[in-house]
Amino acid sequence: PIGQGQNPARQASVAASIPYSVPAWSCQMICGSGLKAVCLGAQSILTENARIVVAGGMECMSKAPHVVPMRVGVKVGDMSLQDTILCDGLMDAFYNYHMGVTAENVAMQWHVSREEQDKFAVQSQNRTEAAQKAGYFEKEIVPVSVPSRRGPIEVSTDEFPRHGSTFEAMSKLKPAFAKGVSGTVTAANASGINDGAAAVILMKKSEADKKCLKPLAQIVSWAEAGLDPAIMGVGPRAAIRKAVNIQGGAIALGHPLGMSGCRILVTLLYALERTGKKRGIASLCIGGGMGIAMCVERQ
Repeated sequence: PIGQGQNPARQASVAASIPYSVPAWSCQMICGSGLKAVCLGAQSILTENARIVVAGGMECMSKAPHVVPMRVGVKVGDMSLQDTILCDGLMDAFYNYHMGVTAENVAMQWHVSREEQDKFAVQSQNRTEAAQKAGYFEKEIVPVSVPSRRGPIEVSTDEFPRHGSTFEAMSKLKPAFAKGVSGTVTAANASGINDGAAAVILMKKSEADKKCLKPLAQIVSWAEAGLDPAIMGVGPRAAIRKAVNIQGGAIALGHPLGMSGCRILVTLLYALERTGKKRGIASLCIGGGMGIAMCVERQ
């Protein structure tokens, strides 16, 4: 990550007062990073390289710097700044176009209309609004104190959801990525640019029993897959389709790239607990043409 210093995971570990003797490392899989970290943590336990692992993801897109891609000055002419949100996160490395264009590609190939996308987006917003008002997210959120000129502000609720979203208002927005009548993806029916952090604690059941801890669920399996980067949005299509985002998803809550995978998993765990369901799948598409999914089961 540009401008965030050495090994952000180690910085977070030390800031959380985890002993210096405990190592920490970061992984990079764009949108799948937060969930991939959980997979790697589980692997460390299964291979007996660790007994207890804290795994997750963090993202601060609001502080992503603009950079000059050079080490020395130009002899003649200008040099433009690059937005690292785009060049390191939202621009496809192979086709050199925005992730929003890959969504347009998926919509075109599978005949997903603008109306269908807007209806799904409104459903996501409305479900998240209802879940927030019912307090469904409270158990999975740790309040964060944010400094400001007027003193610290405690943030305990996701700020991105747009309460009161309607199909009529959303359908008036212009396409954001494909201009003209062919465009279907807008700022409202796409995921947002956000900051966030999420984490889980992993251990074997025997370890949890020793510590008198009740696990939220056990990891059953996980998998990653690759496909054409132009349609990366269908990467996780093998995941279940019956009940998707019952409390809303990235359209409403936002998509901080490095943490979304773990956030989706945490939301799934508490949704399973609340609804009394047994199994669920957390899945994400990944820029560059990949997908990742993890199946968890309550005992």
